[in-house]
Amino acid sequence: MTQQINRRGFLRLSAAAAAVGALYPALPALAQMPPPDGGPIIYNGMTQNQLDAAYDQNFWDNDPPETGQRSTANGDPVRARYGVERIQYGPSQFEFLDLYRTSAPHAPIMVFIHGGAWRGGSARGAAANAEMFLLAGAHFIALDFVNVLQTTPLGDLMAMATQVRRGVAWVYNNADRFGGDRRHLFISGHSSGGHLGGCVMTTDWVRDWGLPGDTVKGGVLISGMYELYPVALSARRLYVNFTEEVQDKLSAQRHLNLLNAPVVIAHGTKESPEFMRQSRDFVAAVRAAGKPVEYAIGTGYNHFEMPETLGNPYGVTGRPALALMDLPVTWEGLRGTEKARR
Repeated sequence: MTQQINRRGFLRLSAAAAAVGALYPALPALAQMPPPDGGPIIYNGMTQNQLDAAYDQNFWDNDPPETGQRSTANGDPVRARYGVERIQYGPSQFEFLDLYRTSAPHAPIMVFIHGGAWRGGSARGAAANAEMFLLAGAHFIALDFVNVLQTTPLGDLMAMATQVRRGVAWVYNNADRFGGDRRHLFISGHSSGGHLGGCVMTTDWVRDWGLPGDTVKGGVLISGMYELYPVALSARRLYVNFTEEVQDKLSAQRHLNLLNAPVVIAHGTKESPEFMRQSRDFVAAVRAAGKPVEYAIGTGYNHFEMPETLGNPYGVTGRPALALMDLPVTWEGLRGTEKARR
């Protein structure tokens, strides 16, 4: 039997559909259907080549991922669910951190260093990755720090590295303040944050900061740069002051004698060849130095998608991060850990 819908019912359904549609953003523009190939119409006004394109997902996959929008959409609910504490760790207006506390007592700590080509990015963008660590029983901290467009003089990469190291030192010295275990302090970073993470991993903590040489117990460095000489030849030289001193002191690959903890090096297969080479060469150098290193490759991931894998226990970088911290590596394990704490 055909159900009759009167005008009032039709208007009600239309209004409901409009309300649902308003919840979603407009779809991005897709590729245009190819012109007809001159052959006969096969189906629904389409020739063979058009019908083939209609059922070929790769043909329409021409819209770059909106990782920035995803970061906000996925991160804001995490901030709302768990809360975040904004703490100043250094004297300047740029030196703040976002602290996400786990409910586990005396918990290990993961400190994340954001990317942004040394001239952008923020701690807030890391919020989406916090939840996995919180559920696993670790505190998650994302650092903010000056960028090279804010330094005096402009382009001072050393100032960035100093602030990031100061942030890590603050976390170590103040772990008791938020229930953290300073003996289990780990770091991670992406892109220029991966570079700065490499600097953290090769810091002389004893001489320069008065801390133990093994202050950092492990690191996950994603899509970073570990030898600055070729970077100094690139267009980045227009806004970064790559002096010979900067290149020497901030090239982690030149200071592997100071690497005192295992490190995970990761990149995607859809990144630039030079970024992939940087990672490969660093892995080879660490192995040649006899230091523990894991090489994680994200098949099909581009540069901007790779940090999203850090918040997934099955992800390219999430799994080794949890393993490095000796934390559960499945959602079932995470849920069990969380239930046990309640």
